[in-house]
Amino acid sequence: MEGLLFAQNTGGGNGSSASQWYSIIPIVLMIVIFYFLLIRPQQKREKDRKSMISNLKKGDKVITSGGMYGVIESVQENDIVVLKISGNTKVEFSKSSIQLKIS
Repeated sequence: MEGLLFAQNTGGGNGSSASQWYSIIPIVLMIVIFYFLLIRPQQKREKDRKSMISNLKKGDKVITSGGMYGVIESVQENDIVVLKISGNTKVEFSKSSIQLKIS
């Protein structure tokens, strides 16, 4: 048993290079799936929301992020919206706090 020698693969052959590519493919596929299922739809929703906010005008019915319903009384140039809540009650909100436009 004294004269036994063992050969060791140093990774210089073509086999290890191919196996590295096969181990990277699942990671790349997971990133692509993650992008199309999570990131891209979120970007589309945010783009639609910004478009809705930029098109707000007097008379639109909206819901704020805090859950208040109101009708836009006026839109000021410094990104402030005055909402008529009920009767003579008017409240100023930032445009970015508008969550949803109701028909």
